[in-house]
Amino acid sequence: MTDTESTNPACSFCGIEKTPQTPLIAGNHGHICEQCVKLAYQVVSSWGRRGTQTEPELKTPLAIKEFLDEYIIGQNEAKKTLSVAVYNHYLRLKFQDKKEDTQLPVAGAISDLVELEKSNIIMAGPSGTGKTLLVKTLARIIGVPFVIGDATTLTQAGYVGEDVDSLLKRLLEAAEGDVQAAQWGIVYIDEVDKIASRGSGGANMRDVSGEGVQQALLKMVEGTEAKISKSGRREGGEEVTLNTQNILFIVGGAFPGLTELISKRLAPPKAGIGFSAPIETETEISNEQLLAALQPDDLLQFGLIPEFIGRFPIITFLQELDVDSLKRILQEPRNALTKQYKQLFNFQNVDLQFTDEALTFIAKEAVKRGTGARGLRGMMESMLLSTMFDLPSRPELQRCIVEVSDGEADSQVLKVREEFSDGEVREEVLPTHDMLDAGDKGATESSAAG
Repeated sequence: MTDTESTNPACSFCGIEKTPQTPLIAGNHGHICEQCVKLAYQVVSSWGRRGTQTEPELKTPLAIKEFLDEYIIGQNEAKKTLSVAVYNHYLRLKFQDKKEDTQLPVAGAISDLVELEKSNIIMAGPSGTGKTLLVKTLARIIGVPFVIGDATTLTQAGYVGEDVDSLLKRLLEAAEGDVQAAQWGIVYIDEVDKIASRGSGGANMRDVSGEGVQQALLKMVEGTEAKISKSGRREGGEEVTLNTQNILFIVGGAFPGLTELISKRLAPPKAGIGFSAPIETETEISNEQLLAALQPDDLLQFGLIPEFIGRFPIITFLQELDVDSLKRILQEPRNALTKQYKQLFNFQNVDLQFTDEALTFIAKEAVKRGTGARGLRGMMESMLLSTMFDLPSRPELQRCIVEVSDGEADSQVLKVREEFSDGEVREEVLPTHDMLDAGDKGATESSAAG
């Protein structure tokens, strides 16, 4: 090394000299600048990696369902369907690159040339039954990149809004730029029933976010190589190729009115006039029985195009939650709402308790609202608002008990019983569903010496 090089070193890659604005990293036999470090990282990141390096942990369907049971109450059929589908999907990916090294257990039973195709999933069920939570928990146990997209925000390419490629870009971001990891990911598209083609409008009508989005999703769901820009739509941004053949797509929606279509198929109306007309007998079919009889033709009549339905061979349904299920949701899951609020009160050295009658009362109120499990948190917040507002200002408060008491006209109301360290006991009536609808926050207080 010459004296000139020792006094003024330069980058061994690009030749730029060291300045106060351009520092260099010194090595044993050379120097490198910041820009060359970034370029080297991009080159190394783009090198192909075998799928086994980012291979997710494969669990049995029984283990997957047991994990789902810790977070989700009920929906056993949907859990079994998803557990088997996800297991088969990643079992297929695990062995697709090992065909040459894998020996079949029965000689000549199956040819090595057989290529397994993926099976995407459609989930149908009322709002608040746990569709999104199911998929989130699945992605957590498998340990793969996961992204949720809303079908209502998607439009055809060329219109204002997000096109379908934005889902793949978000999946790549969730994988922190790792293309191989993104190609093993899961994409969940919610509110897919909103892009169903309704009615028979004119041929010239623009269907920006309806059937056109279904057409745009076809190739991506089936499997294609998409060019994804890491810098958005700006020109000159770095592009990567993302193969969607191994990405598992799950779509879900409430599909309002779908049960009526199934009911007409199972029990078509009988037409007849006069004395020979058949006598109609009322036979009620529950929503669970209707959804259990769901067929692809029903989705076709709902407004999904045949090509879209054909790319989702697995169809599962979620049952509507009843009072017993909502009551279990309040207290049994690992992150149940009652456990969350008890922990929140424990942070302030207050013991929060719920009686069994109070939990039943809350579950019944949630059924009245018709929002499923999603509305439970809103009810808890509204009922405990007054207590949580005064809680930080009452350091002497020791225990809060939410219980049921008799109200006016033989009705039942919720109340919170507050016990203080000096023996004082205060009771406050909590606002319920009917009170909130009437705009009456009238919480009454009464105190008595304990």
